[in-house]
Amino acid sequence: MFNDLRETVQAYKDRDPAARSTMEILLLYPGLKATQSHKAAHWCYEHDLKFLARFISQRSRHHTGIEIHPGAKIGKRLVIDHGMGVVIGETAEIGDDCLLFHGVTLGGTGKESGKRHPTIGNNVLIGAGAKVLGPVVIGDGSRVAANSAVLKDIPPNCTAVGSPARIVKVNGEKVNYVSDVDQINVTDPVEMELAALRAQIAEISGQRESDGSGI
Repeated sequence: MFNDLRETVQAYKDRDPAARSTMEILLLYPGLKATQSHKAAHWCYEHDLKFLARFISQRSRHHTGIEIHPGAKIGKRLVIDHGMGVVIGETAEIGDDCLLFHGVTLGGTGKESGKRHPTIGNNVLIGAGAKVLGPVVIGDGSRVAANSAVLKDIPPNCTAVGSPARIVKVNGEKVNYVSDVDQINVTDPVEMELAALRAQIAEISGQRESDGSGI
């Protein structure tokens, strides 16, 4: 347990240039307090002490502004930078060496049962305000830009941006985003109207020729 704490403190030092000392991180960093409280809450949750688990998690939420459900599974060396407004749902799973910024939500859509929350791989970065919703999977080494909304799986080593999120980089190389809408072979609405008018004129001309009136 002490080794885990020491590794997590070092992870904060490595990822946060504002971190000045071990004592500062231990006493003043809400992300570290939240993850340490979660370990106790998760132990209670796993041993069917659900009320106590929830009590610990809600007390931590009150003090840190970070809400982690006791049922969530969190790997080693998770860094939650700033942390205010972070929400991690009951069936969420987070791998090792991940970085979450403030306002991140690992939540559900309200449509699923059972596994309702995301699975985050190892060494994943999720930017401020990003929402990852539903039982989606974010692969190892991927990045989610700030304020993105992820509703579909993201493969490993990708960068996703936007709402809904789309992949813009794979293995550090830019990729051309292909929309679901065919913008090249799209039907021209003006041409459709002209074609309809031509058909009507042809029909009227045919009717007049058949009754001998001509045009």
